Amino acid sequence: MINKRKLIALCTSRVYDPLVHNLVVRLNNRLKSEGFSMLIFAINSDIFWEEDRPAAEKYVFDLIPYDDVECIVIMDEKIKSHNVVNRIISKANSHEVPVIVADGQYDNVSCINFDYERGFEDVVRHVIEHHKVKNPHMVAGQPGNDFSEKRIAVFKKVLSENNITFTDDMLSYGYFWANPCHEIAQELMERESLPDAIICANDIMAITICDILLEAGYKVPGDTIITGFDGYDEIYFTSPKITSSSCNVIYMADTIADTILLTSEDQKTHNIIIPPVFIPNESCGCPVYSEHRQALRDLFNESFIRHNDDNRILQQVSSAMQTSNTINELLSNIDCYKTENLLCVIDRECLDSTGNYFTRDFEPDHDRELVLIYDSDNKEQYQSNDFAIPKPSHNHKENVLSEPFRDRILELAEGEYPLIFNALDFMNRPFGFICYYYNHYFITDYSNTVNITNFISIGFGGFINLQYQLTLINKMDEMYRHDPLTTLYNRIGFQNAFRRHCRRSDLFNKKITVIMSDLDGLKFINDNFGHAEGDSAIATAASALDKSTPDSALCVRFGGDELFSVIFGECDPELIIKNIEDYLSQYNDSSGKPYKVLSSCGYISTILDYNFNITQALKEADEKMYIIKKRRKDKMSYMNM
Repeated sequence: MINKRKLIALCTSRVYDPLVHNLVVRLNNRLKSEGFSMLIFAINSDIFWEEDRPAAEKYVFDLIPYDDVECIVIMDEKIKSHNVVNRIISKANSHEVPVIVADGQYDNVSCINFDYERGFEDVVRHVIEHHKVKNPHMVAGQPGNDFSEKRIAVFKKVLSENNITFTDDMLSYGYFWANPCHEIAQELMERESLPDAIICANDIMAITICDILLEAGYKVPGDTIITGFDGYDEIYFTSPKITSSSCNVIYMADTIADTILLTSEDQKTHNIIIPPVFIPNESCGCPVYSEHRQALRDLFNESFIRHNDDNRILQQVSSAMQTSNTINELLSNIDCYKTENLLCVIDRECLDSTGNYFTRDFEPDHDRELVLIYDSDNKEQYQSNDFAIPKPSHNHKENVLSEPFRDRILELAEGEYPLIFNALDFMNRPFGFICYYYNHYFITDYSNTVNITNFISIGFGGFINLQYQLTLINKMDEMYRHDPLTTLYNRIGFQNAFRRHCRRSDLFNKKITVIMSDLDGLKFINDNFGHAEGDSAIATAASALDKSTPDSALCVRFGGDELFSVIFGECDPELIIKNIEDYLSQYNDSSGKPYKVLSSCGYISTILDYNFNITQALKEADEKMYIIKKRRKDKMSYMNM
């Protein structure tokens, strides 16, 4: 219990699906009166077909705060991956957190399931025994699927009990989806006569086959009976309305709530079966049966929300994020009326532009240091240049209740409505999460979460990639413009920088000084101590020149030991040369080298005007430098006589 509230984690998919949404509303309303707050961990796409692929959004289930939740509820049929569910259960067991699985069967956890066989049997018996059908046809799911095979067994059982011989041509496989049913309907219409009834293993297949037959001119009912199963809300919008059996999410939500309360009391696992409700309707010839529930309105609302204007606005947000120059600018660009009531939490490391976060190698269980980087309730702080990324925490866990933002999440959890968590991912690599904290149950906002998460993920990912690319470009530019040994400008870098300075009006007709520096005795050092020591001596002489001239000076290595500096504005060249000599003297006193690094310097000072010629200025400074060098060489020769 935290702040007098008990936390429940709900693991599911597609919170904007009307069935999931209705379960969330009912379950949260039941639990909040009992002192519970609900945290929803949701993915937005199916991972069933390739459950071993590295789907990054599965990362959201790794963010469950196992140390803090009282119970974990898993909607197995919505997640559609036994690997993911088993991983959640394993972690929960290691933390001694009870688990309730809805629509699934796992060992050592509480399981709540609809009695699908009983519900499907009610439909089949109604067709065979009430409507006296003698020539039925069944459209199953995919071969080998457990749900599909059990419904086939029920179909055969009812036929046998009614003295109807099952033959192979009574069965087709529609794979629980619409597209395969087009071929099935076509094949049935090509027979000498239609079956008396087409009994489908789910509502989607029933609706599809019914529509195809009606378009072909057949009557339903009349020429054939069609039934479905599951009780999806779409069956109330068809004409005729489809006979089915309802696995009512309200019953499921109430049963989950009761099981949570029961488990918290007795700490035992429970296995509960919910009977579906048979729904006779027009497609089998029964009187019309219609429900006008909130779910029907939600279905329309969820459909209407998906219009181009939302995507256009979010696309603009994402594009602005990607092309931002700074993290402050990026965070400011998140703000719009579509991005209210959300937190963004990311891995601190992804803001390190010295490496590409999305292509670098990480250990499989890479520990992310998550930081709260955006809160729409406090968005004004991102307009300030004073905003900084939160400092590292020494007590962080990689979950939604990590220390850096724990208090904020718990504050939001005390509200009336559940918190919804989606993983942020880019290039199939997770890098954080979004927390939505709506103050209502509007399915339109729940529906928006999938696009908001997607566009913000792209916005962050694009920004992170672009910053890394800019870092690489700057490094390449530095390599292109600067000498790698000394870090001074090379010829090309100097020429470009010098042209830019010459175009500055504030420097025109002002003093300009060129100081030429040449290393003494380079050949001696190379011949006696090796070229590596020669390079070290060049670098030392370059450092002396660079550190002795003003920051605005252009210091250059033209090649070999030829170094010079161009200084714009007033300066004392004699003092600069003395500073160079002092720098080298201090270096020689402490280096321990068997040789001394010395340089000869010459300079000219003139005015930067239209008559100024840099080539001529370098030549004159070079001539003066050689005069100094010759004097020094002659002096050394005289002293050695």
